[in-house]
Amino acid sequence: MEKLYRLVGAAGMCFRAFGVTVGVRVNASTALETLNGCLPPGSRRCRTGRVNRLYSFYINPKEQQRGIRRLHAVYRDQQILGRSENADDLYEEFERDVVSYIAATSPTRLFVHAGVVGWNGRAIVIPGRSYSGKTTLVAEFLRGGATYYSDEFALFDGSGYVHPFSRPLGIRGDVSDKQTRKLAQEFGARIGSEALPVGLVILTEYDKSARWRPREASRGRAVLKLLANSLAARRNPVWAIGVLTQASKKARVTSGLRGEANEVVRSVQEHFKRWPTVGVKRIALSKGDYERQK
Repeated sequence: MEKLYRLVGAAGMCFRAFGVTVGVRVNASTALETLNGCLPPGSRRCRTGRVNRLYSFYINPKEQQRGIRRLHAVYRDQQILGRSENADDLYEEFERDVVSYIAATSPTRLFVHAGVVGWNGRAIVIPGRSYSGKTTLVAEFLRGGATYYSDEFALFDGSGYVHPFSRPLGIRGDVSDKQTRKLAQEFGARIGSEALPVGLVILTEYDKSARWRPREASRGRAVLKLLANSLAARRNPVWAIGVLTQASKKARVTSGLRGEANEVVRSVQEHFKRWPTVGVKRIALSKGDYERQK
């Protein structure tokens, strides 16, 4: 560890997000400017001190030469996380890893893989892992006038309210799996800044030959689906079940295979357009939360 510290001890920072403190060390202070844009929404810089996890970046100062590999590296605590000739690969790996770590260990929020939009003072939650089509649905809801909360995680507090986690949407192309980041504003949507109660849970998967024929489902089924997509379920299952039970207490639950995303959105607009606006929790977002979406 001492050898690693000497290698990357030029500069560093600490930040805290959702009750988890993370440290970053670099051998080149210019790398900190790039890393600032990789921090999770809700992150706040804090004084250097004891951290839950430490990332160390070594950016090779030598120029690339033909026939010679100049590798950059990032360490997670004392373990190598990634090596690449392209430093941008390491920043992307850090961004993925730190979000997963915070999602699995946060003591203040329950992270669930889900897309989330706000609709008339309530949250519409679409649980699902990668490739389940939740980002496509979120984007279509935004085109229809919904407020953006997340295309990746639903963040539940102890009362069952959903908080925003508004990183740019990761849109996959029809041919390539590579994601293109798009801002919510590109869909004509605003970004949510309030904690919302859950109004609707949509249990669905994409099938290109399917038509949207939704059926009412039980809240118990919604809890199980949300629990299966929670990163903290194994670490603290009792807490997770309690939070999700509270979250779904007054929610509608609908289930079914879907084809085109616009069918789902039209159906929700028609059946839930008469939702009365309900009270919301006012929460304070840092300036950086908005800047990351500009």
